Amino acid sequence: MNAFLRHVEACNNHPGLHLLRPWRIEGAVAGYLAPAHAAQLATLPGWQEAEGALDFVAPAAARSATLAAAAAALGARDRRELFDVRHTPEGAALAVLDRGAIPVFGVIGQGVHVNGLVRRADGLHVWIGWRSKTKSVAPGQLDNLVAGGTPAGLDAFECLVKEAEEEASIPADLARQAREVARISYVMQVPEGTRRDVMHVYDLDLPESFTPQPNDNEVERFELWPIGRLFAQVRDAGQVKFNVNLALVDLFLREGLIDPGSTTGQALRQGLSRAL
Repeated sequence: MNAFLRHVEACNNHPGLHLLRPWRIEGAVAGYLAPAHAAQLATLPGWQEAEGALDFVAPAAARSATLAAAAAALGARDRRELFDVRHTPEGAALAVLDRGAIPVFGVIGQGVHVNGLVRRADGLHVWIGWRSKTKSVAPGQLDNLVAGGTPAGLDAFECLVKEAEEEASIPADLARQAREVARISYVMQVPEGTRRDVMHVYDLDLPESFTPQPNDNEVERFELWPIGRLFAQVRDAGQVKFNVNLALVDLFLREGLIDPGSTTGQALRQGLSRAL
């Protein structure tokens, strides 16, 4: 397998959503459940069996509380961070659900990833962050300059500005100069269930005089790498967080390090936009 395509395939390792039980709000699919979880939920208040699916029929005002009770019944991890539940990435928020339960219910999860770019005389450089070794996911691995899940009530750009200050001490006025360049999606099987993730990818051009500084416990330090070094890292090594590889592959395609018109480039571009 191509050295870059392996990262795309690793994030799209799900055997198929047809193996799961869809659950619906107002007649549209909100997520996908393991059959055993669907059977368990069918016995709880607010859930109703339907042909080929499970309908969530709790009143709108009680949806979030009823979902929280269902998550507890399924033993979902409580991360104390709420995400919106939507039929589609662009759809209206219909309820909120703790982030730890998102894969259990197979709900679309959205987040932002920011490439911090410095265009120097000797070529393009990219700011990367070393994740804290205490992180529960990908501890001690390489990350984008800024990255984070989009919490309930915020859109992607609002999340970007918030995360930029919290993670890298980037002032809001500077963070707002970021431009959205890609939307990446993947469907991944994880021990908790199914990740149906959307990554809103931004480029942020930074002056050479600016140095990001960690502002919370998410990142240990930042380093400025020539893009060629980062290219080799993604191609040959395994120190980059699994989904950050996808944001960087997209960057390599857009910057011409991978020929977007080649067979490999076309396969990568197609693989970065899997149907949710």
